[in-house]
Amino acid sequence: MAIPDETVELILQQTDIVDLINSYFPLKRSGSLFKACCPFHNEKTPSFTVDPNRQFFKCYGCGEGGTAIGFVMKYENLPFPDAIRKLANRAGVPIIEDAYDPEAEKARKSKSRLLELHNKLARHLHELLLKDPKAKHARAYLRSRGYGSEMAARWLVGWVPDDQRRVFDWAKQNTFTARELCNAGIASQRDEHNPQRGIYLRFRDRLMFPIHNDYGDIIAFSARQLREDPNSGKYINSPETQLFKKARVFFGLDKARRPISKEKFALVCEGQIDVIACHEAGFENTVAALGTAFTEDHAKLLKRYGDKVVLCYDSDAAGHKAVGKAYEALAPTGIEIRVVSLPEKEDPDSLIKSQGPEAFRALIDKAANFFDYQIDFARLHSDLNQPLVRSRLANALATWLKKIADPATRDTLLAHCATRLDIGLPEFRQTVARVKEQNYRRMAEEEPEASKPARVFDPAILQLCQFALQSSEAQDWLCDQSEFLLDHAAKLAGHDILNRVLGQRPDPTKPASINAFISNLSPEDQGPLAECLQWPLPLDPVDYAAKVINKIARRDIQEQIDRIHSRIKTPGLSAEDIMHLLTEARDLGNLLHDTKSS
Repeated sequence: MAIPDETVELILQQTDIVDLINSYFPLKRSGSLFKACCPFHNEKTPSFTVDPNRQFFKCYGCGEGGTAIGFVMKYENLPFPDAIRKLANRAGVPIIEDAYDPEAEKARKSKSRLLELHNKLARHLHELLLKDPKAKHARAYLRSRGYGSEMAARWLVGWVPDDQRRVFDWAKQNTFTARELCNAGIASQRDEHNPQRGIYLRFRDRLMFPIHNDYGDIIAFSARQLREDPNSGKYINSPETQLFKKARVFFGLDKARRPISKEKFALVCEGQIDVIACHEAGFENTVAALGTAFTEDHAKLLKRYGDKVVLCYDSDAAGHKAVGKAYEALAPTGIEIRVVSLPEKEDPDSLIKSQGPEAFRALIDKAANFFDYQIDFARLHSDLNQPLVRSRLANALATWLKKIADPATRDTLLAHCATRLDIGLPEFRQTVARVKEQNYRRMAEEEPEASKPARVFDPAILQLCQFALQSSEAQDWLCDQSEFLLDHAAKLAGHDILNRVLGQRPDPTKPASINAFISNLSPEDQGPLAECLQWPLPLDPVDYAAKVINKIARRDIQEQIDRIHSRIKTPGLSAEDIMHLLTEARDLGNLLHDTKSS
C-alpha cells in the first residue's frame, strides 16, 4: 500500500527541519540559516546549512541536500517508507494508506518475508560457524587466512552444513516455506515441471558471506567453497531474486558509503575476501562487484558517493581485461579512474598479509590514471617500438578516449597519450576521429547506454522547473503552454520531470508541498531540482519563462532547418524532392525570424 502524497505533505508541514536535525546534532544560527559540520563527510569548517524558510538542508562541501525525509533516509540509512513512518510518529500524524491493492500488498509481504528469511538465516549460519563441531574445518580455513571470530562477527560470516536437511528443518521451525526458500534463491526445485520431486539446497558446506543492499538489509549470499570441487565454482552467489539484482549491488557498499565520502574515492577490488581484507586493514572505502561485469548501474551507484574510483584488480590477463570493462562503464559518468598495479600473483588480501597495510597504501597512492596504466602495461608485455603494436595501442586508446563525455578532459588526455606514444598530436587526433567514425555504429548497437552520463537536465528545462516550483503565476502560465512544450521540448533532458511538476502542481507557496513532490522523485532527479530551488527567482518569472520558451523554440526550429540542409546533400535526390525540402526550410526560416522578433 502506498502512502498518499497528501499524507506526506501533512507530515512535512508538521515537521520543522531545524528541530528535527537539532535532535541529532546541534545547529548554530548564521543569519537566516542554521549551520553545522556536515554529518555525511569530514570537515572542519561548517558547510552544512539548514534553511527554515524552505525547510531544506544542503551541504556545500559534499553536495548532499534535501527535505526532512531525505535527511532521515540518509542519516539513519532508512528506505523512504520507513523514514516517512518515523517522521509521522514524531509529528503525531496518522498514516492512512491508499486503497487496498491486492497485488501491491502481496508483493510487499513477499519482499518483507524474503528480508526476514535472509536476516534470520544469516544469523543462524553465523552461530553454526562459531559453535557447530562440524564447522571445525570452516573455522580453520578462516584462521589460515588470518581471521578469527571478531572478523566473522563484523561481517556476519556463516557456515552452511553439507547436510541440507539441517537447513530445511531450521526453515520449517521458523515457519518459512519451501516456496519462500526457492524465491530467496536459497533452494531450487529438482524439477520445475514436477513440484512433487521436492527441492534441493543451492549451498552445501560453504562459508556464507551475507550480501547487503545500500541500507544494510541482507538480500543475498556469496558462498565460498571449503573443499575443492571441480564441478562447482570457488564462489557461488545467490541467483537474482525480487531483492537481489547483481548488476546493481556492490559487496561492502553498506559499510563503505561514508568512508568513500571521507577518502574522496572508492577502491574497487575483485572478490569478497579482498574487500574484507581491505576493510580489516583500515581501507574501509573498498567494494567489489558480484560475479558480473562492471555495469552502468554500478557506475551510477558509485557516482552518488564520489567522483573518483581506484581499480585494484589482479595483475593477470583476466584482471587487465576487467580493468578495461570497468572503464567502459565508468568513463561516461565523468568519474576519474585510476588503476593500482599489483605485483605478479598478488591480490589485495595476500599483499596486505605479506607486506602490510602501508605497502598496500603506497601502491594505492601511486595508482596511475587509466591511460597511463594501459600504456605502461603495453610496454611491459609488448614491444612498442614495433609500428604495428604501437598502432594497435593507439587505436585502443582512441576508442577509450571516445568514452569521455567532457571535451576539455578528453582533449587533455588525448594530448597526454600522444606525447607518451611519441605520436604527433594532429595524427593522433585523426586516429581518434577515424576510430570514432568506424566504431560509432557498432558501439551504439552493443552499448546503447554507454555514452549516457548520469541524469543531467537541459538548462532551459531546469529553469522552467525552477519557475514552476517557486512561482504560482509562472506555474499557471506554463500549464497553458503544454501544447508548445510537447511540440518543441519533448526531446530535451528533464522534460518528463517538468511534465510531472505541471501535472501534479505542487504549491509554490508551501515548502511542505514542494518538498513532498521532490521526495517522491528518484535520487537522480532530486539533486537538480534541489539545486535549482536555491537559485534566486526573477522579479517577473512569467516574463523570464516566456523568454526561455522562446529560446527553446528557436533552438528546435534551427535544428529542424539543419536537418533539412543535411538531407538536401543526400546523393540521388530528385529535383522535386530538393525543391520540397528548400520550401520547408524557407518556411521554418520565416518562423525562426518571427520567434526572434517576438
